[in-house]
Amino acid sequence: MAMIIPKSLKKGDTVALISASGATPEHRIERAIQAVEQLGFHVVVGETCRARHGYFGGSNELRAKELNDMFRNPEIDGIFCIRGGYGATRILPMLDLEMIKENPKVFAGYSDVTALHIVFNQQCGFVTYHTPMPSTEFIRPEMDDYTWEYFINSVTNTEWNDYFLENAKGQNMNTVVPGTATGELAGGNLTLVAASLGTPYEIDLKDKILFLEDIDENVQRIDRMLTQLSLSGKLQQLSGILLGAWTDCGPMDLKNAENNLTLDTVFEEILVPLNIPIIKDVTCGHVLPTMSLPLGKTVTIDATNKSIQVVG
Repeated sequence: MAMIIPKSLKKGDTVALISASGATPEHRIERAIQAVEQLGFHVVVGETCRARHGYFGGSNELRAKELNDMFRNPEIDGIFCIRGGYGATRILPMLDLEMIKENPKVFAGYSDVTALHIVFNQQCGFVTYHTPMPSTEFIRPEMDDYTWEYFINSVTNTEWNDYFLENAKGQNMNTVVPGTATGELAGGNLTLVAASLGTPYEIDLKDKILFLEDIDENVQRIDRMLTQLSLSGKLQQLSGILLGAWTDCGPMDLKNAENNLTLDTVFEEILVPLNIPIIKDVTCGHVLPTMSLPLGKTVTIDATNKSIQVVG
């Protein structure tokens, strides 16, 4: 079944800012709102942006209700997650997926938001956008033209196909396993992808191109999660793999080097035997600059020539 492409946003459209995950630091909220307004959008600020329940942006019930309401409301044209953190998986059983399926909209965010991307792609059948977020990247002084361009093009040209996803200038993609493959783009944050296994919201990777990135996970933990995906049989179903940024994903033992493996060694031992095309060092993840990805669209990767093309 063909994926639904949400209607492109345009200047003057109304965008909701919500947190389906963590609580947003108070000092970031107004700057985040201003950053989105400067893009030409009218902003509706969800209660979850200012709410707090421990480390969550309000209770599970509030976060789920607000997300449902924003999809249901015909005056809301798009939904941007103001931040990640943790908590999206908590609200999955409370989402009205049938209603959301009937009201596809531009939905943008990344990191913990991966849990929602998986569900909206698979169970609601529409493309979503793995993008930087208003209270994290948008307000950072390092926010750059490359990142802005990818974000804006993603949300305002949703039907755009036949273009290449290219790294920022001076940053090279690298081949892990050569070859070409075509498939629907899926994935996001490795921790959330692994956490979906064994649940009703488990990621489907059959014939897909899997993108992975993470932050603040040592190499042993990354090894464990990739091993879990392998033992589950998920990795063996893939057409290809894209590896993004692994921010602050260093050695397990900072005192004894002999107790560590490198990320490249882990990739070599777990991913290379799959014998499918793999590209690493894709400019995407918890980094700046970062590209935006259309999750659910079909891409062709040429690992030999280090290219990624959105084809449908």
